[in-house]
Amino acid sequence: MKISVLTVCWNSAATIRHTIDSFLAQDHRDKELVVIDGNSSDETLSIVRSYPPDQIRLISEPDSGMYDALNKGLRLYTGDAVGVLNSDDCFHDRTALGRISAGLETADIVHGDLDFVEDHLSKRVVRRWRAAARPAKGFRTGWMPAHPTFYVKRKVTDAVGDFNTKYKVASDYDWMLRSIELHPFIVATVDGTLVDMMVGGKSTKNLSSTIHHNLEALQSRRMWLRSCLIDFALIAKPIRKVRQFIVR
Repeated sequence: MKISVLTVCWNSAATIRHTIDSFLAQDHRDKELVVIDGNSSDETLSIVRSYPPDQIRLISEPDSGMYDALNKGLRLYTGDAVGVLNSDDCFHDRTALGRISAGLETADIVHGDLDFVEDHLSKRVVRRWRAAARPAKGFRTGWMPAHPTFYVKRKVTDAVGDFNTKYKVASDYDWMLRSIELHPFIVATVDGTLVDMMVGGKSTKNLSSTIHHNLEALQSRRMWLRSCLIDFALIAKPIRKVRQFIVR
Protein backbone atom coordinates (compact mmCIF):
# COMPACT_ATOMS: atom_id res chain seq x y z
CA MET A 1 0.00 0.00 0.00
CA LYS A 2 1.38 3.36 -1.03
CA ILE A 3 1.13 5.94 1.76
CA SER A 4 1.21 9.64 0.91
CA VAL A 5 2.22 12.19 3.53
CA LEU A 6 1.24 15.86 3.16
CA THR A 7 3.52 18.49 4.71
CA VAL A 8 2.42 22.12 4.61
CA CYS A 9 5.13 24.68 5.27
CA TRP A 10 5.93 28.37 5.20
CA ASN A 11 9.29 29.68 6.40
CA SER A 12 9.93 26.38 8.19
CA ALA A 13 13.71 26.26 7.75
CA ALA A 14 14.30 25.75 11.48
CA THR A 15 12.38 22.47 11.63
CA ILE A 16 11.59 20.96 8.24
CA ARG A 17 14.83 19.01 7.95
CA HIS A 18 13.82 16.94 11.00
CA THR A 19 10.43 16.32 9.38
CA ILE A 20 11.84 15.16 6.05
CA ASP A 21 14.54 13.01 7.65
CA SER A 22 11.92 11.21 9.74
CA PHE A 23 9.89 10.49 6.59
CA LEU A 24 12.87 9.20 4.61
CA ALA A 25 13.89 6.97 7.53
CA GLN A 26 10.60 5.05 7.41
CA ASP A 27 11.06 1.33 6.75
CA HIS A 28 7.81 1.29 4.74
CA ARG A 29 9.14 1.63 1.20
CA ASP A 30 6.00 2.45 -0.80
CA LYS A 31 5.56 6.09 0.20
CA GLU A 32 5.64 9.68 -1.02
CA LEU A 33 6.03 13.05 0.66
CA VAL A 34 4.10 15.95 -0.85
CA VAL A 35 5.47 19.30 0.39
CA ILE A 36 3.09 22.21 -0.15
CA ASP A 37 5.02 25.42 0.47
CA GLY A 38 3.38 28.82 0.77
CA ASN A 39 6.11 30.68 -1.14
CA SER A 40 8.67 30.72 1.68
CA SER A 41 11.19 33.55 1.85
CA ASP A 42 13.72 31.78 4.12
CA GLU A 43 15.83 28.67 3.43
CA THR A 44 12.89 26.23 3.44
CA LEU A 45 12.88 25.63 -0.32
CA SER A 46 16.63 25.14 -0.59
CA ILE A 47 16.45 22.58 2.23
CA VAL A 48 13.64 20.64 0.55
CA ARG A 49 15.42 20.76 -2.83
CA SER A 50 18.62 19.44 -1.27
CA TYR A 51 16.99 15.99 -0.98
CA PRO A 52 16.72 13.50 -3.85
CA PRO A 53 13.37 14.16 -5.57
CA ASP A 54 12.31 10.55 -6.12
CA GLN A 55 10.17 10.41 -2.95
CA ILE A 56 9.47 14.11 -2.43
CA ARG A 57 7.05 16.18 -4.52
CA LEU A 58 7.23 19.94 -4.04
CA ILE A 59 4.83 22.73 -4.93
CA SER A 60 5.59 26.30 -3.88
CA GLU A 61 3.14 29.12 -4.45
CA PRO A 62 1.13 31.60 -2.39
CA ASP A 63 -1.86 30.16 -0.57
CA SER A 64 -4.61 31.27 1.77
CA GLY A 65 -3.36 29.38 4.79
CA MET A 66 -2.72 25.85 6.02
CA TYR A 67 -6.08 24.36 5.08
CA ASP A 68 -6.02 25.84 1.59
CA ALA A 69 -2.58 24.25 1.19
CA LEU A 70 -3.86 20.90 2.48
CA ASN A 71 -6.65 21.00 -0.09
CA LYS A 72 -3.99 21.36 -2.78
CA GLY A 73 -2.29 18.31 -1.28
CA LEU A 74 -5.51 16.30 -1.43
CA ARG A 75 -5.60 16.94 -5.17
CA LEU A 76 -1.92 16.09 -5.68
CA TYR A 77 -1.26 12.92 -3.71
CA THR A 78 -0.95 9.64 -5.61
CA GLY A 79 -1.04 7.06 -2.82
CA ASP A 80 -3.66 4.56 -1.72
CA ALA A 81 -3.88 6.39 1.61
CA VAL A 82 -2.91 9.78 2.99
CA GLY A 83 -2.17 11.67 6.19
CA VAL A 84 -0.56 14.90 7.36
CA LEU A 85 2.85 15.49 8.95
CA ASN A 86 3.32 19.10 10.07
CA SER A 87 6.56 20.84 9.10
CA ASP A 88 7.69 20.98 12.73
CA ASP A 89 6.70 17.39 13.60
CA CYS A 90 8.41 14.02 13.09
CA PHE A 91 7.47 10.38 12.91
CA HIS A 92 8.21 8.82 16.29
CA ASP A 93 10.33 6.01 14.88
CA ARG A 94 11.12 4.31 11.58
CA THR A 95 8.20 1.84 11.89
CA ALA A 96 5.36 4.41 12.01
CA LEU A 97 4.27 4.28 8.35
CA GLY A 98 4.57 0.50 8.30
CA ARG A 99 2.24 0.23 11.29
CA ILE A 100 -0.17 2.67 9.65
CA SER A 101 -0.14 0.63 6.44
CA ALA A 102 -0.78 -2.59 8.35
CA GLY A 103 -3.73 -1.00 10.14
CA LEU A 104 -5.22 0.17 6.86
CA GLU A 105 -5.28 -3.38 5.52
CA THR A 106 -8.41 -4.00 7.59
CA ALA A 107 -9.68 -0.47 8.26
CA ASP A 108 -10.51 2.64 6.24
CA ILE A 109 -9.23 5.09 8.86
CA VAL A 110 -6.53 4.67 11.49
CA HIS A 111 -5.10 6.86 14.23
CA GLY A 112 -2.71 6.36 17.13
CA ASP A 113 -0.67 7.80 19.97
CA LEU A 114 1.13 11.13 19.83
CA ASP A 115 3.84 12.65 22.04
CA PHE A 116 4.17 16.41 22.44
CA VAL A 117 7.90 17.17 22.68
CA GLU A 118 9.82 20.27 23.65
CA ASP A 119 12.12 19.90 20.62
CA HIS A 120 13.39 17.21 18.27
CA LEU A 121 16.89 17.11 19.72
CA SER A 122 16.13 16.43 23.38
CA LYS A 123 12.79 14.70 22.62
CA ARG A 124 11.66 15.69 26.11
CA VAL A 125 8.01 14.72 26.34
CA VAL A 126 5.75 17.32 27.94
CA ARG A 127 2.38 15.79 27.07
CA ARG A 128 1.13 12.44 25.81
CA TRP A 129 -1.99 11.89 23.67
CA ARG A 130 -3.11 8.28 23.89
CA ALA A 131 -5.53 7.04 21.26
CA ALA A 132 -8.84 5.52 22.28
CA ALA A 133 -11.45 3.67 20.27
CA ARG A 134 -14.46 5.73 19.23
CA PRO A 135 -17.09 5.70 22.00
CA ALA A 136 -20.73 5.01 21.16
CA LYS A 137 -21.58 8.70 20.66
CA GLY A 138 -18.27 9.64 19.11
CA PHE A 139 -17.48 13.33 18.81
CA ARG A 140 -20.53 14.20 20.94
CA THR A 141 -18.62 12.95 24.00
CA GLY A 142 -15.59 15.20 23.49
CA TRP A 143 -13.61 12.37 21.88
CA MET A 144 -11.42 12.99 18.85
CA PRO A 145 -8.32 11.42 17.27
CA ALA A 146 -4.97 13.21 17.10
CA HIS A 147 -4.93 14.66 13.59
CA PRO A 148 -1.16 14.19 12.98
CA THR A 149 -1.73 10.43 13.44
CA PHE A 150 -4.89 10.31 11.28
CA TYR A 151 -4.49 8.33 8.03
CA VAL A 152 -7.27 7.42 5.61
CA LYS A 153 -7.76 5.44 2.44
CA ARG A 154 -8.43 7.29 -0.80
CA LYS A 155 -12.12 6.39 -0.73
CA VAL A 156 -12.37 8.48 2.45
CA THR A 157 -10.89 11.61 0.87
CA ASP A 158 -13.12 11.05 -2.15
CA ALA A 159 -16.20 10.94 0.08
CA VAL A 160 -15.31 13.71 2.54
CA GLY A 161 -13.85 16.27 0.15
CA ASP A 162 -11.92 19.40 1.07
CA PHE A 163 -10.97 20.94 4.38
CA ASN A 164 -13.36 23.77 5.20
CA THR A 165 -11.27 26.93 4.99
CA LYS A 166 -13.77 29.03 6.95
CA TYR A 167 -12.27 27.48 10.08
CA LYS A 168 -8.94 29.00 11.06
CA VAL A 169 -7.74 26.41 13.61
CA ALA A 170 -10.29 23.56 13.69
CA SER A 171 -10.74 22.53 10.06
CA ASP A 172 -8.80 19.34 10.81
CA TYR A 173 -11.30 18.58 13.61
CA ASP A 174 -14.19 19.24 11.22
CA TRP A 175 -12.62 17.01 8.55
CA MET A 176 -12.13 14.13 10.98
CA LEU A 177 -15.67 14.55 12.30
CA ARG A 178 -17.09 14.37 8.79
CA SER A 179 -14.93 11.32 8.01
CA ILE A 180 -16.04 9.37 11.05
CA GLU A 181 -19.54 10.58 11.92
CA LEU A 182 -21.09 11.03 8.48
CA HIS A 183 -19.87 7.85 6.80
CA PRO A 184 -19.83 4.13 7.71
CA PHE A 185 -16.04 3.81 7.45
CA ILE A 186 -14.15 1.31 9.60
CA VAL A 187 -11.99 3.11 12.16
CA ALA A 188 -9.13 1.46 14.07
CA THR A 189 -6.32 2.47 16.39
CA VAL A 190 -2.66 1.69 15.73
CA ASP A 191 -0.55 0.47 18.64
CA GLY A 192 2.33 2.65 19.78
CA THR A 193 3.34 6.27 19.32
CA LEU A 194 3.24 7.43 15.70
CA VAL A 195 4.26 11.11 15.81
CA ASP A 196 6.36 13.48 17.92
CA MET A 197 4.66 16.87 17.79
CA MET A 198 6.38 20.11 18.74
CA VAL A 199 4.53 22.03 21.45
CA GLY A 200 3.05 25.38 20.52
CA GLY A 201 1.03 24.39 17.47
CA LYS A 202 -1.57 26.67 15.90
CA SER A 203 -4.49 25.37 17.96
CA THR A 204 -2.63 24.84 21.25
CA LYS A 205 0.01 27.57 21.54
CA ASN A 206 -1.90 29.59 24.16
CA LEU A 207 -5.21 29.81 26.00
CA SER A 208 -6.74 32.08 23.35
CA SER A 209 -6.02 29.64 20.53
CA THR A 210 -7.35 26.74 22.60
CA ILE A 211 -10.61 28.60 23.24
CA HIS A 212 -10.85 29.53 19.55
CA HIS A 213 -10.34 25.88 18.56
CA ASN A 214 -13.07 24.69 20.92
CA LEU A 215 -15.55 27.28 19.68
CA GLU A 216 -14.87 26.38 16.04
CA ALA A 217 -15.22 22.69 16.94
CA LEU A 218 -18.61 23.49 18.46
CA GLN A 219 -19.62 25.19 15.19
CA SER A 220 -18.72 22.00 13.33
CA ARG A 221 -20.75 19.83 15.71
CA ARG A 222 -23.72 22.18 15.43
CA MET A 223 -23.56 21.96 11.64
CA TRP A 224 -23.09 18.22 11.26
CA LEU A 225 -24.36 16.66 14.50
CA ARG A 226 -27.14 19.15 15.21
CA SER A 227 -25.63 19.94 18.61
CA CYS A 228 -27.28 22.61 20.74
CA LEU A 229 -25.89 26.08 21.39
CA ILE A 230 -23.66 24.75 24.18
CA ASP A 231 -23.19 20.98 24.12
CA PHE A 232 -21.63 18.35 26.36
CA ALA A 233 -18.50 18.08 24.19
CA LEU A 234 -17.66 21.76 24.70
CA ILE A 235 -16.84 20.91 28.33
CA ALA A 236 -15.80 17.27 27.92
CA LYS A 237 -13.28 17.85 25.10
CA PRO A 238 -10.90 20.04 27.17
CA ILE A 239 -11.38 17.83 30.26
CA ARG A 240 -10.39 14.73 28.28
CA LYS A 241 -7.05 16.40 27.52
CA VAL A 242 -6.12 17.14 31.14
CA ARG A 243 -4.73 13.64 31.65
CA GLN A 244 -2.41 14.13 28.67
CA PHE A 245 -0.30 16.42 30.86
CA ILE A 246 0.39 13.63 33.38
CA VAL A 247 3.70 12.51 31.85
CA ARG A 248 5.21 9.26 33.08
